[in-house]
Amino acid sequence: MVTRTTAPAATQPAPAPSRPHAPQHASPPQSVAAAAAARRAAQALPPAARKAATVVQKNMRRAASGMLGISGERMSKVDTAWLRMDSDSNLMMINGVWTLSPGITWQALCERVQQRLLQYPRFHQRVVEDAAGATWVEDRHFNIAAHVLREKLPHRKGHSMQRALQDRVGELAMQPLDPRRPLWQMHLIEDFVGDDGAKGSALIVRIHHCIADGIALISVTMSLVDGGAEPPRRKPRSKGDAAATAEDWIADMLIKPFTGLTVKALDLAGDGAARSLQMLGDPEKTMQHGLAGTMDMARVAYQLVSDAAALALMPDDSPTRLKGPPGRAKRVAWCPPIPLEEVKAIGKALNCSINDVLLSCVAGAIGGYLRNQGDDPTGQEIRAMIPVNLRPMEEAWKLGNHFGLVPLVLPIGMANPVERVYEVRARMNALKGSTQPILAFAMLAVAGLMIKPAQDALLNLFGRKTTAVMTNVPGPKEQLTMCGAKVTQCMFWVPQSGDIGLGVSILSYGGGVQFGVITDTTLCPEPQQIIDAFAPEFAQLSLLTLMLPWGE
Repeated sequence: MVTRTTAPAATQPAPAPSRPHAPQHASPPQSVAAAAAARRAAQALPPAARKAATVVQKNMRRAASGMLGISGERMSKVDTAWLRMDSDSNLMMINGVWTLSPGITWQALCERVQQRLLQYPRFHQRVVEDAAGATWVEDRHFNIAAHVLREKLPHRKGHSMQRALQDRVGELAMQPLDPRRPLWQMHLIEDFVGDDGAKGSALIVRIHHCIADGIALISVTMSLVDGGAEPPRRKPRSKGDAAATAEDWIADMLIKPFTGLTVKALDLAGDGAARSLQMLGDPEKTMQHGLAGTMDMARVAYQLVSDAAALALMPDDSPTRLKGPPGRAKRVAWCPPIPLEEVKAIGKALNCSINDVLLSCVAGAIGGYLRNQGDDPTGQEIRAMIPVNLRPMEEAWKLGNHFGLVPLVLPIGMANPVERVYEVRARMNALKGSTQPILAFAMLAVAGLMIKPAQDALLNLFGRKTTAVMTNVPGPKEQLTMCGAKVTQCMFWVPQSGDIGLGVSILSYGGGVQFGVITDTTLCPEPQQIIDAFAPEFAQLSLLTLMLPWGE
């Protein structure tokens, strides 16, 4: 069991500065006589009935204000879909770990969180659900001590603190956040010793996916570190602002990525497709382009229809021990960083991207793990859903979820590393110009409009056809410090939905690249065995690259 201690009252940091509450709106007009009659009728009720009536009235008022957007800020439909996607086997939380040297104190962390993190409204707002969706509402009883916790890792004979930290992250990945509070928590282990023997602290971070996606959380991270900038101030919306009301509609959710050209963010759309998407969102410009614009529109319309059919008719991937109904326990693992320059050198030598190299090593590590378990993965493939950013990086501070999903089939059965990296490159190139990320984004927006059973049925389309969720997030190039301590390692794990039991994360930070895995223990009891296969795969690819015959 993990011991959790709370600082004495005298050492608790001062409460966060008060913030203006959401404006209160007057009740619908009614006559004074009618109001007096209602009060007299309520007073005539027995005390128990009066109390019950008050509770019902409060709940009805809360639901009505949520549905009508009267109080708080309405949650977007995409974020609502992520909010409702929690299940007994998979919670929609992004889990992360930082190790810091030397250590930091709980008090220092609380002060930093109050100064920086709470500048983002989402981190002091709770979620109120109703029949039509959900609303962000100010938590008037916000308490920093309920969100920043201090812990001590249990000491188990034969297990390092690193293993204890991994076990604890796995436990927390299956512990729901308190829905009565803002949906995030930090767990600080003040005295931590890593496998390298360095003394310091470890910080476990849990944030519900409805608050933000991984790219947006990088912006949050940069505000927490020493020297980090505060988030830009959001301009208040006027009552006549059309965008304020249009955000809840699927048209706005779908057209914004088209007109913003943000599909180019991760180079998953070619220039021609991007121009076509812009024209699709701007018919007036299309008319100005004449026939050329019409042809581009026809091409993108054909691409949309083709990609929609491809999503709906995706074949099942190969049955492996990594696919099946998940249980209710998770475990995580991660490897030491690999120098980013080495990855770039291999990519340059093979005329491949860094992503091609890393995804090929992931496929090789999974195939190697299956071979070590006695399975033969020859000829087998698994599908991984890869998030694709759909917004400019300079807008990441706004939080929320603005990404689509694209299915990549990984050739886990290819044993030759060079052959495998070229196959991954070919498959990644085939995705360029695809509108599948936008279609997936639209599907999430539609799911947010549905009741939960209908939403689950729609989103299970991905779960049935997929073995893994895989994310590659570019982190800071320079090593960071927080509260005076150096951030020696940082890692995160993406949540899985439906019956998906494998999550793979790749994060570049401080000149290195790290590979992390989270698995359902029913499907993969020891994810460290997949991690242990990653470095040998990279080393083998590096060696074979050096041995290839190169021209003068």
